[in-house]
Amino acid sequence: MAVCPAPPDHSSQISALLGEIQSAETEHEARLIGNELWTYWADAPDAEAQAILDRGMTRRSAYDFLGALADFDLLIAYCPNYAEGYNQRAFVNYLRRDFARALVDLERALALSPRHVAAMSGRALSLYGLGRLEEARIALESALAYNPWLTERYLLAPGGPLDMEDVEL
Repeated sequence: MAVCPAPPDHSSQISALLGEIQSAETEHEARLIGNELWTYWADAPDAEAQAILDRGMTRRSAYDFLGALADFDLLIAYCPNYAEGYNQRAFVNYLRRDFARALVDLERALALSPRHVAAMSGRALSLYGLGRLEEARIALESALAYNPWLTERYLLAPGGPLDMEDVEL
């Protein structure tokens, strides 16, 4: 296997899209902008990495979690500085309800791509899955600062599981 090149720098495009999503007037508009963000996050460093990522995502969609994990392990070994490999492996582990393992990968994804809103919301959901509710609330609020239209926002709504209004400390 060749040496993985550096991930493409899409920081200016991502910044512009995050600005657009914050001023979106409808959830539908925000979802379309969110789809554009995914084109940048899922843009692998080279054709080999892209093929591995795509195969892993296809396997995950088909509920072949072990196959997907093998692909994402391979992608991370090949491209250790590409955040999406960690984010996708975390998503598979989240689906397998291995929240602790997902959280490790999400921390790495966010170290590499601090404004990766999907990894931020995944981190909040993993913390929630671990019963770490205060941390989950803070993590979700951070994600919502970038994208106020995330569907996970309802976890913070009055009466939601992360609504801390009625919690006695």
